Amino acid sequence: MTTVLTGITTNGSPHLGNYVGAMRPAIELSKKSESYIFLADYHSLIKQQSPELTHQSTLSIAAAWIACGLDIENTIFYRQSSIPQIMELNWILTSITPKGLMNRAHAYKAIQDSNRGQDKDKNVQMGLFNYPILMSSDILIFNADLIPVGSDQKQHIEMTRDIANKFNSTYGSFFNLPEPLISERTSYLPGLDGNKMSKSYSNFIDLFSEEKRLQKQINKIKTDSREPGEEKPRNSTLYKYFECFSNAARIKEIDNCFRDGMAWGDLKKQLFNLINNELAPARNKYIELINNPKKVEDILQEGEAKAIKVASKNLSEIRSLVGIRPL
Repeated sequence: MTTVLTGITTNGSPHLGNYVGAMRPAIELSKKSESYIFLADYHSLIKQQSPELTHQSTLSIAAAWIACGLDIENTIFYRQSSIPQIMELNWILTSITPKGLMNRAHAYKAIQDSNRGQDKDKNVQMGLFNYPILMSSDILIFNADLIPVGSDQKQHIEMTRDIANKFNSTYGSFFNLPEPLISERTSYLPGLDGNKMSKSYSNFIDLFSEEKRLQKQINKIKTDSREPGEEKPRNSTLYKYFECFSNAARIKEIDNCFRDGMAWGDLKKQLFNLINNELAPARNKYIELINNPKKVEDILQEGEAKAIKVASKNLSEIRSLVGIRPL
């Protein structure tokens, strides 16, 4: 059976970009595949150093996965930090990963570009530099086949394949070569300003905003100055949102609205109704879980027991391959 794996970093509450790019496709796949879904709490330490935020975000994101319909009976659902085998594999893979590969990581290069005229490594922490290796360990410890990601994360899967190939050629074939699972039509949801949706840039929409706040956030989506009656562009940020929340029949209706020049404000009202109708049932479940953290904790511990069994077996074989075994 195909193995699917994905996770979300615990550095805040989940936003619509997380839902469209990772959560929704992963939940659909979990109904027909062996799935591993995790909370990337060690990854969160790279992006922020607030213990309270990391802790609260763990509850928030775990509750979001469950509320959105994750089948916890058929899915291994866990915290990254509860699987020590991931961190041991991280060191084994670090020991064989070329620095040149890490030099090409988009996040690292972006910081270097911003440091022109200064020390090119200013503000570069080793956690950020080595981030792709830890992500590779998340994937390879379970030998996952498919990784649902947004198109902006494709490079990390390519790097994981490079690292797996390096291990296999050095120590003998063991790791699968994972494939990114990207829906080009719906996997990438831009932020309110058309750039990548990110908490860092404050251009996001919370996944479970209450209705009035959701409407206000949608109203902030950047549009141009075209008046009512003027045709609206299909390459706009707003149209991308419609693509991500509409079926084929609905998107044909939206095409007509754009072609006929519906006012931006009216289009945003339609978008609000689409998104709110999809998320309202999950929102109610989410609030219930946030108020019952013990229930969430019990679900995670059950999944972590399953994850450790698989990770322990795989790590035992990996250790033997690299020569760390009984005398």
